[in-house]
Amino acid sequence: MTPQTLLQHNDSGALWNAAIPDNCDLPAAYQNALALRQLRCNRGEQPRGYKIGFTNRNIWPRYGVYAPIWGTVYDSTLSFCDDGGHGSVSLQSTCQPRIEPELVFGMKRTPPPNASIEQLFADIEWLAPGFEVVQSHLRDWKFKAADTVADGALHARLLVGRKIPMASIAGNASQLNELLAGAKVSLLKDRQVIDQGCGANVLGSPLNALQHFLVELRQCPSAPDLLPGDVVTTGTWTDAWPVQPGEQWRGDFGAPLAQLDVEFC
Repeated sequence: MTPQTLLQHNDSGALWNAAIPDNCDLPAAYQNALALRQLRCNRGEQPRGYKIGFTNRNIWPRYGVYAPIWGTVYDSTLSFCDDGGHGSVSLQSTCQPRIEPELVFGMKRTPPPNASIEQLFADIEWLAPGFEVVQSHLRDWKFKAADTVADGALHARLLVGRKIPMASIAGNASQLNELLAGAKVSLLKDRQVIDQGCGANVLGSPLNALQHFLVELRQCPSAPDLLPGDVVTTGTWTDAWPVQPGEQWRGDFGAPLAQLDVEFC
């Protein structure tokens, strides 16, 4: 499947006719994804950061993917909530969309090579609750790891909640790791609890997920580095749940995060 074909399916929301060939391994899939990124940039979309997927080990057996992946977030897929923690997200042209409650980092500067957890902590400007809408262009969410990478790491939309300055949360990386690992979320659909999770589900802590991602990103040939102002959403705290227009969902995130509400249209 060519990058142009991948782009056409992404724009239309149509299912793929078949998975990518078995001889397409993860390195090849990332190169396809980067070629797709270039096509999107060529037509005016602007990268605004990255998403990390499959950081929640609890869901690996369900989807048959047993290691984290990453992909690009664009200005066309990124939105921010209002001052009250509410947002609206269009599902137009998405394919089998699902919702994931996540922790989003906003970067102050590019971390140094082989950044330690403490160095990463110093390079983060803010954090926020988030809802990522993920999608799969393979029927019934049946895929291989390479399929998910070529499919834009399954990214469709990202709604970022109220930003919390890093300086107001923790004084060092160890404190932040402990806070985020212990933070919990209840995911509600139309006021009914659908699932619950915690920050520890994400490789022990979202900060660990960020460190893992940076190593992987910088080992990928031609992958653009993380930049000041970029957002990074670090993976779901629960399973991913199907969504459709007209639904209202809430993430009741525990401290230090804030509640986030979304209406799908």
